[in-house]
Amino acid sequence: MKRTKTFAKWIGLGLLLNLLIIQFIQPARTAPAIAPGHDLRTSPQAPGPQAAAVLRAACYDCHSSETKWPWYGYVAPVSWWLADHIKDARERLNFSDWPANNPRLLKKKLHQIRDEVDDGSMPLPSYTWMHPAARLTAAEKNHITDWADQEADKINLPAPAVEADK
Repeated sequence: MKRTKTFAKWIGLGLLLNLLIIQFIQPARTAPAIAPGHDLRTSPQAPGPQAAAVLRAACYDCHSSETKWPWYGYVAPVSWWLADHIKDARERLNFSDWPANNPRLLKKKLHQIRDEVDDGSMPLPSYTWMHPAARLTAAEKNHITDWADQEADKINLPAPAVEADK
């Protein structure tokens, strides 16, 4: 019995020591510069005040260069997961690198925003669990989806070229 307790103490001490050591392995917490004319807020598609407030509260921490790193973003191994999650989120959609000059991509992004907010897949439950202000009400969802639909409807894409029969 004494041998089991001693073994358990050594295992616990080893785990604690490893947890302490991994704190020195911190990920890069990037905040890429926002290129002039590429931010959603200054684009022709900028949302109105209500939709902008919802986007800022529920989306900007992951989907912009304006991430506010929470306290747990400095505790490994959670910090590693969070940094990777934000990197992936920015690659998918970055409001600080808004494709205002690419109508086809812009329309696609607006439809994705509308679809993912409408079906509840965004914001992620793991985010809203720690950020209750990001839990969207039906009205807040409507602000975002209405804005995305209105902006997407404004974009006229050229019809695909059709080859003439020979």
